[in-house]
Amino acid sequence: MTVEVTDATFEEKVLKESEKPVIVDFWAPWCGPCQMMGPILEELSDEVSDFAVVGKLNVDENPETAGKYGVMSIPTLIIFKGGEPVKQLVGVQSKEVLVEELKNA
Repeated sequence: MTVEVTDATFEEKVLKESEKPVIVDFWAPWCGPCQMMGPILEELSDEVSDFAVVGKLNVDENPETAGKYGVMSIPTLIIFKGGEPVKQLVGVQSKEVLVEELKNA
């Protein structure tokens, strides 16, 4: 299951909470490619739940966090490890690529 993240909860859920890497999907409901990523991220969250966390942040509702991390186009996926961004991917990604990136984080 993916975790809903907001400007208010980002620090707690992404930067502090997890010993595991956290991948955050920066998305918006009107974005076609973002809609394509939805089912991929749901599958990913089930597959990697033992070693990673999958979060989603709606950029329309939470512009502060998106701006802080320089998200200019969506979908953008950022992997955080130990509270720091370690990898950024832009555009639709396959589940296999995301699994590999999380394992290497």
